[in-house]
Amino acid sequence: MAEHRSMQRAALLDAARSLLSEGGTDALTFPALAERTGLARSSVYEYFRSRAAVVEELCEVDFPVWAAEVAAAMERAGTPEGKVEAYVRQQLALVGDRRHRAVVAISASELDPGAREKIRAAHGGLVAMIVEALGEMGHDRPRLAAMLLQGVVDAAVRRIELGAAEDPATITDAAVAMALRGLHG
Repeated sequence: MAEHRSMQRAALLDAARSLLSEGGTDALTFPALAERTGLARSSVYEYFRSRAAVVEELCEVDFPVWAAEVAAAMERAGTPEGKVEAYVRQQLALVGDRRHRAVVAISASELDPGAREKIRAAHGGLVAMIVEALGEMGHDRPRLAAMLLQGVVDAAVRRIELGAAEDPATITDAAVAMALRGLHG
């Protein structure tokens, strides 16, 4: 019984990822989840009390995996500058990944305060990963620099997601240049 519930919950989360990735937060509805998983709509409520609960669990499951991929890329870099470049490049490389697309769609949605706080905390953990490297590069306020750097990454993510005129590699290169050299890149 517990294994069946676990499998159903995983199927619901996978369906939620697909819906978010295909149609954004408006597509994430309980009827759509029920249709994708073959469950009755009332059964979906047995697993999640609300759309926000689905979103919270997606963040709890997917964000650590995404952050671990960014951390692994940074660990492979030999210099603080290399870590910054890896931080930017790895996040932007994940843009096409369904987990990432779901997190982006989620962060753009109307969520209850609890869900927003969980997302904010997860992003805070991501930003914290780069603070040390920025300090080693000589930033006198590395935490602030890290938050601003994440803003550059977030803007590049949106640009890629929107299907901008520039290809993703050009956007990524521009974001890396801005991260490492500012507007003189």
